[in-house]
Amino acid sequence: MATPAKRRARGPAGEQGSHSGSGSSEGSDSGSESSACSDSDEPIAEEVNVEFEAHSISDNDYNGIKKLLQQLFLKAPVNTAELTDILIQQNHIGSIIKQAEVQEDSSDDEEDDDEVFGFISCLNLTERKGTQCAEQIKELLLRRCEQSCEQQVLEQLSKLLSDSTKPVGLILSERFINVPPQIALPMHQQLQKELTEAQRTNKPCGKCHYYLLISKTFTEATKSNSKRKEGKNQPKEELMFANAEEEFFHEKALLKFNYSVQEESDTCLGGRWSFDDVPMKPLRTVIVVPADGIPGIMEKLKDYLSL
Repeated sequence: MATPAKRRARGPAGEQGSHSGSGSSEGSDSGSESSACSDSDEPIAEEVNVEFEAHSISDNDYNGIKKLLQQLFLKAPVNTAELTDILIQQNHIGSIIKQAEVQEDSSDDEEDDDEVFGFISCLNLTERKGTQCAEQIKELLLRRCEQSCEQQVLEQLSKLLSDSTKPVGLILSERFINVPPQIALPMHQQLQKELTEAQRTNKPCGKCHYYLLISKTFTEATKSNSKRKEGKNQPKEELMFANAEEEFFHEKALLKFNYSVQEESDTCLGGRWSFDDVPMKPLRTVIVVPADGIPGIMEKLKDYLSL
């Protein structure tokens, strides 16, 4: 079970979206991506520091987790309700972020105290073969890979997802974008401890040969993004990661590709992005890393995110 970590981080208020992490941290409480749509386009200058803490996933977190999953998958045909149920059922894996209880704010609505600011968990796509959400996720990845990549990449992904002897775990790490990235370090560390313990005790989701991530990324909208660009001839494309720590997974990937979700991101939930007045094109970046590469990635995260 996840336990509250004892790290603290301060993050500026501003952009909002979804990500996740495990641990206690401070950031700005500005809401979710959906609240980015306001009546005024003027930037909000106010900064509010909020302390976060991690808890084990419970039934009460259903709506918050489902909302964050919807921000990841957008309009893709994925049964996020079933996926949320599975993550809650296997609550020996994963953590959620909530605002730490503050005595002087005890008069606030209880609903605010239960708001999920982020979560991390893992869905073993191999173990969950046959469930609608797992099959839909695999179909989504293969379809998008076929549209975006060369045939050899598609064949590699197809083989990887169908090999029952080498289970694939989908790491789901979503949080509001104004939650500071430092919170990701204790969350990922706790998740790896839980996965190791699950394997030792033969619990669900314990054994993974590969880990797969679907990262929210962005690139300049003015840049050309032609199809069939994966592989040796793929031009270098500057990616910005909504979850900054996922760039370290990307660096160690044995398979990776991008696909556009611009047509699906036409609502506030998906978010409209620009940096320094440069319009950004929203993507999803699929990353596959071998399980034995995780310790090295954790060390990189420690160097980058330690407080």
